[in-house]
Amino acid sequence: MYVAVKGGERAIEASWRMLDKARRGDTRLAELSAAQIREQLRLAVARVMTEGSVYDEELAALAIKQAAGDLVEAIFLLRAYRTTLPRFGYTQAIDTEAMQVERRISATFKDVPGGQLLGATYDYTQRLLDFVLLADGDGDGGANATAAPSSIQTAQSAAEAMPRVVTLLDQEGLIEQERPTPEAPEPGDLSREPLAFPASRATRLQNLARGDEGFLLAMGYATQRGYAHSHPFAGEIRFGTIAVEMELDELGETVEIGDIDVTECQMINQFAGSGDVPPAFTQGYGLAFGHSERKAMAMALVDRALRAEELGETLASPTQDIEFMLSHSDNVEASGFVQHLKLPHYVDFQSELELVRRLRAQHGAEDKSQDKDQDQDQQEQAA
Repeated sequence: MYVAVKGGERAIEASWRMLDKARRGDTRLAELSAAQIREQLRLAVARVMTEGSVYDEELAALAIKQAAGDLVEAIFLLRAYRTTLPRFGYTQAIDTEAMQVERRISATFKDVPGGQLLGATYDYTQRLLDFVLLADGDGDGGANATAAPSSIQTAQSAAEAMPRVVTLLDQEGLIEQERPTPEAPEPGDLSREPLAFPASRATRLQNLARGDEGFLLAMGYATQRGYAHSHPFAGEIRFGTIAVEMELDELGETVEIGDIDVTECQMINQFAGSGDVPPAFTQGYGLAFGHSERKAMAMALVDRALRAEELGETLASPTQDIEFMLSHSDNVEASGFVQHLKLPHYVDFQSELELVRRLRAQHGAEDKSQDKDQDQDQQEQAA
C-alpha cells in the first residue's frame, strides 16, 4: 500500500509539470500575461469576477491564465481564494441610477431621457471572422486608441443624470416597484450562509448572480419559449461605472472606497392585477460585474419566472421551481459533483461488479434448471 501511494504521488507531481507545460504552449511564442488578459479579454474577466464573487480584475485574469482559458475552472479558483479573505464589513447599497453610463439601451421606448447609448457591442456586427485580427496589433494601426477614451468621457458627461426607463412607468403607477421598508429584514449573505428553502428574493438574486451563465441563458430561453408565464420586454440595459461606499465606524461617516463596472438589466413583463389592485407591469432584475449583458438579461428572465408563486401564477415549469433552479445553477458545485466521477471508485465498482457476476451466475443456473425440467417433461410426454 505504501509503495502504491508513493507511486501515485510521483505520478500526480508529474501531471502538474505536464500541466504547466501544456498551459505555456509553444515557447517560441510570447507568453500571455495576466495584464493582457485583463485588458483584452474583458468579457471573460467580467464573467469570472461575477460568478467567482470577487471584484478584482487582476485576480480574475490570473485565474483565467492559470486555468488555460477554462472559465469554469477559473471561477472555481477565484471562489476558492475568496474563502481565504477576511471580512471587514459590508458596503452601502449601490445606486445604479447614479451610474456613469457607457452603454444604455431600451427596447420599450425609442426616445428616453438621456438618449440611447449604443457603446461597445457586438449587436450591430455581422458576426463574420475578422482575419485582420490574425495580424500583429489591432489591425488599424492604433488609429482608434485615443478616440475611445474621449467617446466614453462624452457618454459619461452626458449621462450624469440619467433616470431609469422604469421610472417613467413608475411615475404613472404602471409598474410594480420593490421599495425597502424599515421593518424589512436584512438580506442574508449567501457567501457565508448555506442556501436554504424557502429562499427570499434577495437570496435568489445572489444565487443567480453567482450562477452559471450558460445555465441561466438556457433557462431564460426556456421561459421565452413558453416554459413560464412570461412575455418579456427589455425595459433597460445599462453598463457603466458606479461608486462603492462604505460606512466607517471610526470616522462616523460614509466614504467612497472605489469604483466598479456593472451591468444592470430590468426586464418588463406582462401586467398583473386584481379587483383590489389595478393592473401594472411586473419585472425581473439582473445585475453582474463588468460588461455582462447576456448574463444580466438571462438573470432577469429567470428572476421573473421564480416569482410565479408570489404573483399568484400557476407553477407549471421547472423554470418556476425555486429549489430546482437555485440548486442546479452554481457551476462550481455542478462541476465538482460531475468531475468527482473521475476520482477512484474502485471499491464501489468492484462490489457492484461482483454482485452482477453473482446474479448472472444465479440466472444461468436457473436457466439450466428450467431447461432440464423441460427436457424431462418432453421425455415423459414422448413415453
